[in-house]
Amino acid sequence: MIKVLLADDQALVRAGFKALLDAQPDMTVVAEASDGAQAVRLAAEHQPDVVLMDIRMPGTDGLTATRQMPPGPHIIILTTFELDEYVFEALRGGASGFLVKDTEPAELIQAVRVVAAGEALLSPSVTRRLIAEYASRAKEPVAADGLDQLTEREREVLALVGTGMTNDEIAAKLFMSPATAKTHVSRAMMKLHARDRAQLVVIAYESGLVRPGWL
Repeated sequence: MIKVLLADDQALVRAGFKALLDAQPDMTVVAEASDGAQAVRLAAEHQPDVVLMDIRMPGTDGLTATRQMPPGPHIIILTTFELDEYVFEALRGGASGFLVKDTEPAELIQAVRVVAAGEALLSPSVTRRLIAEYASRAKEPVAADGLDQLTEREREVLALVGTGMTNDEIAAKLFMSPATAKTHVSRAMMKLHARDRAQLVVIAYESGLVRPGWL
């Protein structure tokens, strides 16, 4: 059973999500929060698998709450706009992906399952647009802890992950099997202590492995 925490300041939005998720045989909403501070407290208390986090809430917003979350839950950021100015900051802070609030119900349900399984919720097209949008505002690249521990092939794979490529696309480009590509991604995640693929994208971007002109 996938345990979900809802964090949104609008009671009607929470009620809609709760009705949808509780109707699934493999999901249950264990708690609801109306602001970020409450979400952090309830996450520690109920230990959910997934948190649906509204990014814009009064008091403690979703961005701050994402950074303060206890270890364990995977966080999906909910936003009104696909390229919300805070989305990249949320990914940097530990979120596993994001959804726009008018996402179709079936897509929301699938998203919860994907993130609960430890996968990142970032489509290649969205990843590319996010990097293109924010890379121009970036400071100078910083050295990521552990980047020097990667093999040359792992660095190459990490750079391709950063451009939004799937494992299948990476495999085709580097003339390897999808299983081998997945192994390289997994090893890079382990060495860089990345929670998921979304964190690899942030690391690839911030370390300078991915440049705006490559997109």
